[in-house]
Amino acid sequence: MGCPEAELSISIVSDEEIREVNRDYLQRDKSTNVISFSQLEGEGVPGSDELLGDVIISADTAARDAQEAGGAFLSELYFLLVHGVLHLCGYDHERGTEEEAALMEDKEAEIFTLIRKEFLCN
Repeated sequence: MGCPEAELSISIVSDEEIREVNRDYLQRDKSTNVISFSQLEGEGVPGSDELLGDVIISADTAARDAQEAGGAFLSELYFLLVHGVLHLCGYDHERGTEEEAALMEDKEAEIFTLIRKEFLCN
């Protein structure tokens, strides 16, 4: 992704906790599956060129989504992590064009396929 030495923070929280974050920082009073906060946008933290940002994942939502899709919880967590990291790297499926959304989906599939082969073995 072009930032091999970057660091990021990963938090796995409940629906209640992610709803609070979503409400307090994004003015969306609802739970969601994943939220990303980039350290590369805005002023950032001085001397933090290697800090990519924060990814917050709701374990409750991930478990429900995995069950509804007939998939494994761990696979869903990895997928949401990939999704969140792509947002930190500048990919956007919400505010961008359809082409940008498709580019993000393609990159998600590419990375998730590598993770599945390496770590999930399914």
